[in-house]
Amino acid sequence: MPPPRRGRRPFTAREKRNLRLGLLFISPWALGFLVLVAYPLVYSLVISLFNHTGFRTPTFIGLGNYSRLVQDPLVAVSASNTLFYAALAVPIGLVVAIVLALAMNRKVPEVGLYRTALYLPSLVPIFALSFIFVVFVNPNSGLLNQFLGLFGMPETNLLGDATSAKVIIVTMAQLGAGNAALIFLAGLNNIPESLYESARVDGAGTLRRFFSITLPLLSPTILFNLITGVSGALQVFTQAYIVTEGGPNNGTLFYMYHLYKSAFSYAQLGYASALAVVLFLAGMVLAVLIYVLSRRFVNYDVTG
Repeated sequence: MPPPRRGRRPFTAREKRNLRLGLLFISPWALGFLVLVAYPLVYSLVISLFNHTGFRTPTFIGLGNYSRLVQDPLVAVSASNTLFYAALAVPIGLVVAIVLALAMNRKVPEVGLYRTALYLPSLVPIFALSFIFVVFVNPNSGLLNQFLGLFGMPETNLLGDATSAKVIIVTMAQLGAGNAALIFLAGLNNIPESLYESARVDGAGTLRRFFSITLPLLSPTILFNLITGVSGALQVFTQAYIVTEGGPNNGTLFYMYHLYKSAFSYAQLGYASALAVVLFLAGMVLAVLIYVLSRRFVNYDVTG
């Protein structure tokens, strides 16, 4: 006869107390997650199946909003603009952040001052930074054209061309690289100094040490910043809203801006919710794809 199955051991009084304390401590996060993440996500999924303007009773239309999404030419335009932005802003941002982290990691007496100076631009709110760039690249009275005029160069309207306008917005994104740089700095501090000492003994130069030690052992941090960077790039909105208003000729009409206009300019909440659901799924697919491909280059083995 098979041995009798043992039932699960009941919690002791101490374990019950610890469980209650644990639930109490995570309750603020759990409440925030349910109210600010889970509920809006489920609500958006439900509303995407309705013709909902926010003023009248929603009408169930099934997958009608998704069918319209496929046929909407502005979806293709906004998705293309967003991917263009992500393809430039994310890799450039990673390089800038690594360079900043290496500068922050220098063994000099004033390193605290340098770290503060390099991180300060990241503290400027994105809407304030957008207004600064409007003043800087204004085609009529902008500081850039005034500077070019000192050398007799003609005025240029960088916001009048779709490609250059997107490049301006990519450039703005690099001023926020300080956040990723701090994460890279933490990664640099986790690399054992003994590895660099061994490399110096073997005659490895600065570049060789960087590409053979620093970069491979920073790969988990690169993966983290890559995923968060792609997530942020897919949601780019404020810069286009303030600096270009989606122009010229929808050249900076990013996906989130199209979603915003659909919801709040045209009162098409159901359609905007369908756009949001597709964006969420696209972000999840990209994150999973990056994670799967990362197995080829991420190295978690750090030995001294």
